Amino acid sequence: MPHDTVPPSTKGAAFFDVDNTLMRGASIYHFARGLASRDLFTTRDLLRFAWGQTVFRVTGSEQPEHIDAAREAALAFVAGHGVSDLVTLCEEIYDDTMADRIWEGTRALVQGHLDAGRPVWLVTATPVELAQIIRRRLGLTGALGTEAENLDGVYTGRLNGDLLHGPAKAVAVRALARREGWDLDSCSAYSDSSNDLPLLSIVGDPHAVNPDGDLRRYARTHGWPVHDFRRHRTALKVAVPAAMAGAVAGAVAMRAIRHRRTAGAA
Repeated sequence: MPHDTVPPSTKGAAFFDVDNTLMRGASIYHFARGLASRDLFTTRDLLRFAWGQTVFRVTGSEQPEHIDAAREAALAFVAGHGVSDLVTLCEEIYDDTMADRIWEGTRALVQGHLDAGRPVWLVTATPVELAQIIRRRLGLTGALGTEAENLDGVYTGRLNGDLLHGPAKAVAVRALARREGWDLDSCSAYSDSSNDLPLLSIVGDPHAVNPDGDLRRYARTHGWPVHDFRRHRTALKVAVPAAMAGAVAGAVAMRAIRHRRTAGAA
């Protein structure tokens, strides 16, 4: 069967990562660009953020201390701010900055599952608020993302659970499949990163999309379909690893909100 076709079975579901799988680059980086275009995020901040992405992508470093520091920074910025502020920013910037970043090839894979009557879920370390916006814009079934706790619509500065990254994705999908009554052997999963091997390994139909080197080698060894929609395979990819994207997202958005409120009060 060609790699870009979808089995006709309606049993089970399909799970898609976001960064570099569904969307070119990191969703939070595109979000930061949108903030910069609104003068809510300085060019210097954006360049620093892009350099950090490059370093992480080249070194492949996702050290626990880096993840913890990013998570603590994100929660510090989020605390005391409204969920609606973040959602409004996400909606505006997705439409202006992210919508044209969706990989057409991956969109076709998504549509194949939808046409076959299969539920399609996003599973990403991106904040769930942004993941839900992407889901709605693309007409998907659901989205799992990193959740920041809120009380009466205001962020508390704590996470609901852990970052949705690596093994946590597999745990979340197992729980969702049990709830929905899906047979994981009849489910599909798509990702670009070897960090998602725990998720890819629990479904019967795993796919590597725009894969990093480790995932490409693993997929070839195990006979998994590989889809590469990048025009220049040797081009440097500046994508935040999923853990960093999820952790930093709240910090970027809430910093922008704080900056906007301060400017408005001046």
